Amino acid sequence: MAIHRIERIEGTALPMRGDDIDTDRILPARYLRAITFEGMELHLFEDERTGSAGGDRVTSTHPFDDPRFRGATILVVNRNFGCGSSREHAPQGLYRAGFRAVIAESFSEIFFGNSMLIGLACLNASPDQITELQTRVEQRPNLTLRIDVKASMCELGDLRIPLSLPASAKDALLTGAWDTTGMLLDRYEEVTAASEKLPYVAGF
Repeated sequence: MAIHRIERIEGTALPMRGDDIDTDRILPARYLRAITFEGMELHLFEDERTGSAGGDRVTSTHPFDDPRFRGATILVVNRNFGCGSSREHAPQGLYRAGFRAVIAESFSEIFFGNSMLIGLACLNASPDQITELQTRVEQRPNLTLRIDVKASMCELGDLRIPLSLPASAKDALLTGAWDTTGMLLDRYEEVTAASEKLPYVAGF
């Protein structure tokens, strides 16, 4: 199994405006009873998209239901995205829906960490740049948004925006260190050799 290095991400984008979008909005709490993450993508923003479970249904088309953004792989949001509980289900649902990056003004620290563990890149841009990017995507939803992780830059048509992320997170994406399972399997012979020397492992 090859280590998965994330150097570039590209695809169409989905703009979702609003600050403090919490994990309960992204993935309603009742789905935490599931013992796997399978099918989580089917319930993203379910309450506000359908008005179920006492949620307030949005009066206009929800961005996740807007046909202009169908198939988007990059989410563009505002401040403090993923706040609230520490549930892993929110980034898992986004990843399983096909998203490979989120560009935001800022993230909840726990959401950021949970996203990094599954290779969902979280990158920051300034508030003005986020607003400009969201507006451009709304105007031309079919344009490809390109993210260069190494250069910390994204491009949409003639718009170029600098991005930022912690140095450790950037290094993890570029080297593949985010993929701990892949790293383990890539050197599995060494793991087997080490385990054979441990009496509390080899003795069973």
